[in-house]
Amino acid sequence: MPHRFDLVIIGSGAGGGTMARALASTGARILVLERGGFVPREPENWDPTAVWKHLRYRTTETWLDRRGRPFLPYTHYCVGGNTKFWGSVLYRLRKEDFGAVEHLDGVSPAWPIDYATLEPYYERAERLYQVHGEAGHDPTDPPRGPYPHPPIPHAPQMAETVTRLREQGLHPSPLPLGLIDPGAPDGCILCNTCNSFPCRRHAKSEAEVCCVRPATGQENVTLWTRAFATRLLTGPTGRRIATVEIERDGETLRVEAPLVVVACGAVNSAALLLRSADERHPDGLGNSSGLVGRRYMAHLATMMQGFHPFRLNRAVFQKTVGINDFYFAGPKTRYPLGQIQSQGRTHGVMGQTVVSWVPAGAYDVWMARGIDWLALSEDLPRPDNRVTVGADGRIRLEYRPNNGRAHRRLVRKMRRILRRLGYWLVMTHSHKTKNTTHQCGTLCFGTDPRASVLDPFCRSHDVENLFVVDASFFPSSAAVNPGLTIAAQALRVADHIAETELRSLS
Repeated sequence: MPHRFDLVIIGSGAGGGTMARALASTGARILVLERGGFVPREPENWDPTAVWKHLRYRTTETWLDRRGRPFLPYTHYCVGGNTKFWGSVLYRLRKEDFGAVEHLDGVSPAWPIDYATLEPYYERAERLYQVHGEAGHDPTDPPRGPYPHPPIPHAPQMAETVTRLREQGLHPSPLPLGLIDPGAPDGCILCNTCNSFPCRRHAKSEAEVCCVRPATGQENVTLWTRAFATRLLTGPTGRRIATVEIERDGETLRVEAPLVVVACGAVNSAALLLRSADERHPDGLGNSSGLVGRRYMAHLATMMQGFHPFRLNRAVFQKTVGINDFYFAGPKTRYPLGQIQSQGRTHGVMGQTVVSWVPAGAYDVWMARGIDWLALSEDLPRPDNRVTVGADGRIRLEYRPNNGRAHRRLVRKMRRILRRLGYWLVMTHSHKTKNTTHQCGTLCFGTDPRASVLDPFCRSHDVENLFVVDASFFPSSAAVNPGLTIAAQALRVADHIAETELRSLS
């Protein structure tokens, strides 16, 4: 016998977790499926060796790159999804990002909604994820009200860096950070294991803490962990999903629901729809446009570290500074270059995974004298950057970053900035073609079913009761972290579902 619910949400991260929290109050019988389990609260949460060397929390499955070679993606299957490991930088897209933007290597397409449409949901998402920040410093800030919480104070060394950046004519601004009650007895302690680590105190604003636990505290919301959705099966007309097929504890289960929300992440959501091909959808579910899995984007991201042998970096929590002076145009060019933001501290074992030739005992000494930054540029959508699924169900990611000229200029500019700050050496590292962080774009939304997979409310053009709410709906990647925009759109879609689909069920 199949299990029956009013709504099935597949995935518990920024999209699925937020949807569950937003719809829990409707009284609808909601099932949240998560293919992983809970991340345990344990000493290894804050152990760089466990997290970075032994990869304790990463998936063990491998994907194939465009040449057919296996690689281990940076992704996590657990309650809360990849938000458990994010750095909690929660930017809004800039107002201009919603329109077409010309770049050095192409055009970033317009969205089917504008900033004003999403702005009230950005406000709600910032409250939900307890974002700390301060408006008025960032030259690219959209029109907005105050942040729900004041900015995280800079550590003394970072405050000095901000002063010296301003002396270079730049406009450093506080990073918008999702952290829970910093300074309170049970709150965030501003440690050096936030970025890419799970928070042992549950004081990082992520989907499990902010959304899934409050939602599942209500009787009408059920969470199944270690439940992998393998296929979506349509009914006789092919216009509606009739059944969700699930593998759980070695057993195949079936769930029926009049509404299905897919929120597995841009790669896995596309893979699920492709695995769900049938007679009426031979190229994958909802793929009449031929765009399911195509237009994959992941940002051009380069980690940068300024090193000075005689300057000890005493900052513990240094991820508090953003530089957006080159977001809309770079020096001597009218084209956008991207964004720069300070990063969490790099530990010795993390450096060892990147630069293996350095003597083992030197890593901690080296990292203690470095200051860490991220240069981030927009990745442009290209149809041949795509997710496919083999006959064996294995994911293949065919991806080549583009807009590289702009990113190289941004990296060169940041290198000069760090040199002016007195650092002797600037080291860089990029994941390039294997970048699976900030993944987006594989099921883009739009108004034309021939040129998009989803409508502006993230409903499939082809399948009436299918919504997809994760970064796969992005038509463009912009050059800021996608997390807050996923959450804001999830709140918008949840309102739409509550006012239309769920009202008709009551």
